[in-house]
Amino acid sequence: MRRERAVAGVGQAGRAGIELAGRSWGAWVRWTRWAFRLGGGVNTAREVGALGLIALGTLVTERGRASRVMGRLVQEQVLRAGVRLLPLVCFLGVAMGAVIVGQTTLLLEQVGQGAVLGPLLATVVVRELAPLTAALVVLARVGTATVAELGMSRASGEVEALEVLGIDPVHYLVVPRLVGFSAAVVCLAVYLVLVSLGTGYVVAFVRGLELRPMEFAGMVAGALSWVDFPLVGLKTAGFGALTSMVICYHGLARPLRMEEVGEATTRTVAHTLVACLVFDAVFMPVYMVL
Repeated sequence: MRRERAVAGVGQAGRAGIELAGRSWGAWVRWTRWAFRLGGGVNTAREVGALGLIALGTLVTERGRASRVMGRLVQEQVLRAGVRLLPLVCFLGVAMGAVIVGQTTLLLEQVGQGAVLGPLLATVVVRELAPLTAALVVLARVGTATVAELGMSRASGEVEALEVLGIDPVHYLVVPRLVGFSAAVVCLAVYLVLVSLGTGYVVAFVRGLELRPMEFAGMVAGALSWVDFPLVGLKTAGFGALTSMVICYHGLARPLRMEEVGEATTRTVAHTLVACLVFDAVFMPVYMVL
């Protein structure tokens, strides 16, 4: 009887040890997968950064080469990623102004906290929401199609044909998108700020806001310093540059088959969103100091 109880105790301890070992093994496998994914993300960030440095170097060293052709290519990218997206950006600005700016303005005035209206709108709309929204609009409407376009160009041998003709593919394919996307995102962010603030004031005024237009504009402008304009411009242009570099990397890294386009565009959206958020976090200590 004692021997049977001892054997049963050893069996229970053994099962508990096996279960503990199984849970530990499962946790190790999950952490290993996470580490591999993190390592892959680090490698992708390193390669995207290398492509960005190459593109900037090409932009500087080849700035006077084929200026007419490059000017036309940059104009095409600005038209594609900027002008054609103005109706969508204006619609988003109206929605953002009615939902966020208008309700926030009216609520703060009702509770007697109108003094914080200017700093709040300057921080939320001008510094953060408008630049990031403009970059995401460009990514969603133009970026996914550009990944498929560049991937198919690589698969069809057009990139190799450019090299045979003595044309730098980075200069011809990447640099126009770098300049065009950066300029487009900056311009779209400006329109988004103006439309959202104007719509928000109209909505709040219709619902009983007693501030005059110049007073409202003065509160927002008074919350901004001269340092905000270069910082917001730099951050917005950085969003556009990051978006273009991630798009060009995933489009030109390897030839894409038709069945791989969806996966490549998904990776592009995820990596661009992470890159923009990390880049945005870099500016947070600067704003805290200011």
